[in-house]
Amino acid sequence: MSEADQVLGTADIHKLLELLPHRYPFLMVDRIIDIDRDESCVGIKNVTANEPQFQGHFPNLPVFPGVLIIEGMAQTAGAICCRHIMTDELRTKQVFFMTIDKCKFRKPVIPGDQIRFEMRKINHRRTMWWFRGEAKVDGVLVAEAEIGAMLVTE
Repeated sequence: MSEADQVLGTADIHKLLELLPHRYPFLMVDRIIDIDRDESCVGIKNVTANEPQFQGHFPNLPVFPGVLIIEGMAQTAGAICCRHIMTDELRTKQVFFMTIDKCKFRKPVIPGDQIRFEMRKINHRRTMWWFRGEAKVDGVLVAEAEIGAMLVTE
């Protein structure tokens, strides 16, 4: 393994905007850290009280929607897929969410929390990728799932 392969990468918000098609209010990741090629990475989401979903989910008890936690996992995994395929011949590819399996929600996430989306590749075949993800707040598991994605030509 070369020294370059041993260095863990990062992607700030500017790099994420290059990698992902998502934009506010649907971008669920603020940055990605500890990128180990296409094998694993950690996405960071800072949950703030002024996010639009809290107007209705729920006005007197704001809880970050579980479906958006899963979307954050998918975006984190998708970003490292995109980062991995950023070559001229594959630049026309797009990553689409394909499957979700073994999804469990363990604890509510509220404004002020920072979610860590810890994603690890479990398989990769041709244009399809599968990841196992855990979402944690302060080291406590709040959600987990297995996510599949597919690269398609635009």
